[in-house]
Amino acid sequence: MKAPVLILPGWLNSGPQHWQSLWERDHPDFRRVQQKSWENPLVGDWVRNLDAAIAGCAAPPVLVAHSLGCATIAHWATQHTRPVHGALLVAPTDLERAEAPEALHNFRPIPMVRLAFPSIVVASSADLWLTMERARAFATAWGSRFENAGPAGHINADAGFGPWPMGEMLLGELMSDRQAKVAK
Repeated sequence: MKAPVLILPGWLNSGPQHWQSLWERDHPDFRRVQQKSWENPLVGDWVRNLDAAIAGCAAPPVLVAHSLGCATIAHWATQHTRPVHGALLVAPTDLERAEAPEALHNFRPIPMVRLAFPSIVVASSADLWLTMERARAFATAWGSRFENAGPAGHINADAGFGPWPMGEMLLGELMSDRQAKVAK
């Protein structure tokens, strides 16, 4: 059975031109994890909604997170043990920086614990929300493979990412039977 795919947008959701939305359009079986509030996220609500979405999958899913969605997965992993096939963690936001919006402070601190499933952290050298040093620290703590996307901004529509072939390739790796090779 092919692993289901759950899409986890970040703060304010992913708009229609965001690569996550385009992937959903191109793959009707991909499912977005809906949140009660995209503007004023509460970590407990976001984690509960992720857990419910995982529980509703017929097989262990691949999680595809952007920005605050990555922190949601890290928090979920400290509280739950449902099986997950893998996770693509794109442009995690460093919520512990002074510039982090106050609406996101309840996600602090970001858990720095090894994930129990294969994962890939993808970061950009030109992301205003994350330094490469911190991105590598997340990847190390989470036991994730690290991928440098180059000077790609926050890897979103504002940075010019609609279709994102590199991301699709990485997702394909996570979905394949070779997924064990992705883990460190």
